[in-house]
Amino acid sequence: MAGVGNIEDTNQIFGLSESEPGSFLYYAPFDGILGLAYPSISSSDATPVFDNMWNEGLVSEDLFSVYLSSDDESGSVVMFGGIDSSYYTGSLNWVPVSYEGYWQITLDSITMDGETIACADSCQAIVDTGTSLLAGPTSAISNIQSYIGASENSDGEMIVSCSSMYSLPNIVFTINGVQYPVPASAYILEEDDACISGFEGMNLDTYTGELWILGDVFIRQYFTVFDRANNQLGLAAAA
Repeated sequence: MAGVGNIEDTNQIFGLSESEPGSFLYYAPFDGILGLAYPSISSSDATPVFDNMWNEGLVSEDLFSVYLSSDDESGSVVMFGGIDSSYYTGSLNWVPVSYEGYWQITLDSITMDGETIACADSCQAIVDTGTSLLAGPTSAISNIQSYIGASENSDGEMIVSCSSMYSLPNIVFTINGVQYPVPASAYILEEDDACISGFEGMNLDTYTGELWILGDVFIRQYFTVFDRANNQLGLAAAA
C-alpha cells in the first residue's frame, strides 16, 4: 500500500534497488524515488502511483501540482488532484507536452543579456523535480559556465564568486512564446560558505536532438501543474 496524506493506494507495486552506482542514496536525505512521469517509462511496466490514484478514483482531477520552496523553513508541496492558487502569482500559462515519456516540452530559445546562448532553433526539455540543477548539452553548459565565471575546484564542483550573483544576468527560457527568467540568485547555490553553479553538463539526446532538463533550480521559481488529462504543463511565478 502507498499512503500520501489521507490518500491510500492499496494496489501499488514498489521497486527495490539492490545496488546503486556510487553513493547516490547513501548520502541522500531520502531513501527512494516517487516516479511521476508517464507509464511508458515505468520500470518493469509497473503502474505509477499517480495513475493508480486516478484509476481507483482517489483524486478528483487527473493532475498534480508542485511548489518547491526556496528556503528550508516553509517547506515544499506536492498536491495530487488539485491546484492551490496561493502558491503562485498571476495566471498559469499552459504548455503542451511534446512527448509522453518524461514531462517533455519544446523550448523556443535560451538567452542571457538578450543574446541567444543555446537552443537557437528550438529544442526539447523535460521539467523534472528529480534533477536538482539546470542540465543541458555539455558544450552549451561549458559556455554558460565561462560566461558566469565558474571554475572547477578539487571536488569537481563549479565554483562562482558569491558577489557575482548581484551582477550576473537572468537566464531566460522562452517556452510557448512566454519568457521565464531565472535570476542569478537562483542559479548560483550557496553551500558551506561557497557558491556553486546551478548548471550541469549532460549529453542527453531525443528523437529531435539535444535535451535540456529544467530541474529544481527552475521549478523553485515557477509553480508547476502536471496535467495528465490534457497532456500539458501549467507554469506560473511561484509565490
